[in-house]
Amino acid sequence: MIGCCTACMRREGCIGAIRCRGGGLRGLERIVLVRPQTKPRSPDDSVCPAGVKRALVWATIHLPGGEPFRYIVPVARVEPGGACMVPQTEFIIRPLLACMLLLAATRTASAQSPREYAAARNWMVESSVAAAGVKQPVVLAAMRTVPRHEFVPAAMQPYAYRDAALPIGEQQTISPPFIVAWMTEQLDPQPTDRVLEIGTGSGYQAAVLSQLVADVYTIEIQEPLAERARQTIERLGYDNVHPRFGDGFAGWAEHAPFDKIIVTCSPEKVPAPLVEQLREGGRIIIPVGERYQQDLCVLTKRDGRLVVESREPTYFVPMTGRAEALRGGQDGRPLTPLANGDFEELLAPGKPSAWYYLRQAKLASGGPNGADGHYLLAECEAAGTRSHAMQSFGVDGRRVRKLIVTAWVKADGIRPGPPQSAGGGEARLIVSFFDEQRRVVAEQALGPWRGSFDWRPQTGHLTVPREARGATVSVGLLGATGTLGCDRIVIRPADTASVAGKR
Repeated sequence: MIGCCTACMRREGCIGAIRCRGGGLRGLERIVLVRPQTKPRSPDDSVCPAGVKRALVWATIHLPGGEPFRYIVPVARVEPGGACMVPQTEFIIRPLLACMLLLAATRTASAQSPREYAAARNWMVESSVAAAGVKQPVVLAAMRTVPRHEFVPAAMQPYAYRDAALPIGEQQTISPPFIVAWMTEQLDPQPTDRVLEIGTGSGYQAAVLSQLVADVYTIEIQEPLAERARQTIERLGYDNVHPRFGDGFAGWAEHAPFDKIIVTCSPEKVPAPLVEQLREGGRIIIPVGERYQQDLCVLTKRDGRLVVESREPTYFVPMTGRAEALRGGQDGRPLTPLANGDFEELLAPGKPSAWYYLRQAKLASGGPNGADGHYLLAECEAAGTRSHAMQSFGVDGRRVRKLIVTAWVKADGIRPGPPQSAGGGEARLIVSFFDEQRRVVAEQALGPWRGSFDWRPQTGHLTVPREARGATVSVGLLGATGTLGCDRIVIRPADTASVAGKR
């Protein structure tokens, strides 16, 4: 663990080193506290003035293979002689850990050595998986073991250990690490299980499962993806993963029954062949619903029927093939309305429908102008981490030119975080537009919001890139600290002229 005090080690200033041993902070070499001051301006600024009782210090983070990163933090007090008394959680570990995780995601992931990739995976697990609620030790161990960077295109490898979906080609993505870990944990994998996966994608989810079960049978409908996944799985030696090219809607009857089934693409309903191929008492986890409004369901087969154990809002790429034919084809609307922008529709108490991936965010009672009901409340104490909610919606850049975004927001003590954070370390609403290959082509924002203020309306005008075929909205504290309330979010065309038949 990190020590809670440092000693004065220079004649005219206070420099102390805190060593990291064991615990969850793997990969950290040291934290160096440099010259506490009343108002530091640079790491080489003046020494600690006499008589100072509280101070700010420069903390320097050294990651293996990375450049030092400096961050200003407060200390509890300065003792006579300049020794810094550092509280272990509120002021040092949280902000510094946030910066270390950020660096590991953006800097270490692009390194080439196995040690550096392993350090990046550890930070990914600590910040995005364990911290978000995944608890099974075997699942966390599998996530630390499987090299995610091996399952993404070379251009995406610098981002492999961010908690984000990444494009892998053929209009498909690799799921965020938290989703992979959460789905794996919900599946309750056992060493003797035979698991069927629908939607191999990159092969990453199958590789994680291979560490925990006897055999994984995985099907991919996109032949180029199926072939790349097969080559990756063979190259990395996952001998108990059995990939196949085909339509997963039909399952894999010759190897049924399966103890568990995991589906990583979304049909409107659970395909009947999968129900038939699941053994009695077995479990299936699958996203079901419309193209942009889905629930991630955990179901158990009892007396030949599926019983819902839990539901969470989510967004996955649609299941193609037979499932797409039953769906009726592509949604032809130029803009799919944002759902539940007032946060009044609930899947369960405290759980809004349509909004997914809530991190440190929750529903609160009240709203603008003293209204009854609910609004989204995002709270965060650790700079560089996220407290937000997300929702995907359809928008065709060939037919929609401009959007108007409106929302009501209130703020309490919001301060920006590290600008390297996803979202720029600010409190804001970001719309990320993506193309047919699921690549982000543009991001536009409402905000940022800082300081403290009561409920007030906000409006923004967004230009839709021509290549856009969909979008994701993220709202909350995206690296910033403080408290943000948000309600009555609406996204609509700017005017009738902004929606065209052709562009």
